[in-house]
This record gives sequence, C-alpha cells and structure tokens, in this order.
Amino acid sequence: MKRGKKYIDSAKLIDKTKLYDSAEALELVCKTAKAKFDETLEVHLKMGVDSRHADQQVRGAVVLPHGTGKKVRVLVFAKGDKIKEAEEAGADYVGSDELVAKITGENWFDFDIVVATPDMMGVVGRLGKVLGPKGLMPTPKAGTVTMDVAKAIAEIKAGKIEYRLDKTNIIHCPVGKVSFGPEKLGENLDTLMTAIVKARPAAAKGQYIRSCVIATTMGPGIKVNSSKFGA
Repeated sequence: MKRGKKYIDSAKLIDKTKLYDSAEALELVCKTAKAKFDETLEVHLKMGVDSRHADQQVRGAVVLPHGTGKKVRVLVFAKGDKIKEAEEAGADYVGSDELVAKITGENWFDFDIVVATPDMMGVVGRLGKVLGPKGLMPTPKAGTVTMDVAKAIAEIKAGKIEYRLDKTNIIHCPVGKVSFGPEKLGENLDTLMTAIVKARPAAAKGQYIRSCVIATTMGPGIKVNSSKFGA
C-alpha cells in the first residue's frame, strides 16, 4: 500500500517493536496526527476468546467521561407516551412501522444508534437482517432496549459507546478526538479498558487481551502494553 508523506513522517517517530505505556502512547499519537481535520482516536484489541462460541462473547456499553467528540444521531422505536419522552430527551428520529418502511424501502441509515422499548422489539425484529450486520440492532446488554428511553438517550448523547467482539475476535472502539489531548484521551481509554476487562467471560482461558493498538483516523498504529489494565 502506498502511503502519503505525512503518514511516513509520522511512522518514523514510532518504534514498531516497542510496547508503549498508555500515557507515552497517547502523547505520541497526538504528535503523529497530521490530518487537516480533528482525527478520531480508535483502540483495536485482539482478544484471546473465540467469537464462534456463545459463552465467549464480549459485548457491552460504557459512558466515556469526556464523550467521543462526535454528534451521535439516535433513532428510537417507541409508541404512546414514550414517543414524547424520546423527543423531549433529544432523539433525532422517533417512530414505529413507518421507520421500518423507510429503512427497508429507501435503504435509509441516517442514524448512528437505535434505541427501542421492549414492546417494540417485535417491530424492530423485522429489521434484524439489515441492522444486525451494521451493529445497529438494539440489545438489553447494551442498554438500548429499555423503557427508560430518556436515560438511554442522555447517556448516548453524553458519550456512551458500545464495544463488541467481531468475527475476527477483535474489538474496535473510538475513544475521542485528538483535540481532547493525552490526559482526557487517557481517562476515556482507562474507562473503556476497565469495562472490557470486567466483561471477561468465565469461559475465556489464557491471555484475555492479546494485543492493544491505538491509531488516529489517518495515522499509524502504536502498540500499547495492556498489562496495566489487568488484562
């Protein structure tokens, strides 16, 4: 793959053979972010579990103390009084069958997270084949299937993110914007890693987190020593 001059210059600052302490890695990642826009910092975790087994799934949600820096569009499936509650809480879209028709008929996906009340899951279930592969299907474990839609929306808007194991046994998560600076990014990263370590399945054997790499949207990856997080 051909890399740009900025990427190559940034890569020269990183020792590919070194496992960096998280504080040092975050200082370095902010220095190597050379794009003209405010890049997102992502963490990529190679997990020592097998996603093919139900008892080794790693999935949950956590509110980052400083948010993600991204405006999140929330779609809520609700009816009755819950429609008004969702609207007043700041939901971007609220509805029922008409939203199902819009998604399936118009291939509409102008939203980032889906929340649903339990009594609407029969309706939402019809979207399983389109929402599931995109990681948008609401689940009780992620706190997106709930009667307390106001609380769910408030947490999401405040910086709640979902982490989940993919088919290659990797977790990818945003932890903020480069403009946050190393300190705030560090607090967000600590919060996420603590949640993932606590979510360790009982069936997981051996090393739980096999590798941890952080990278900005356009920048090179930096290997982080995950042992300090209790992994």
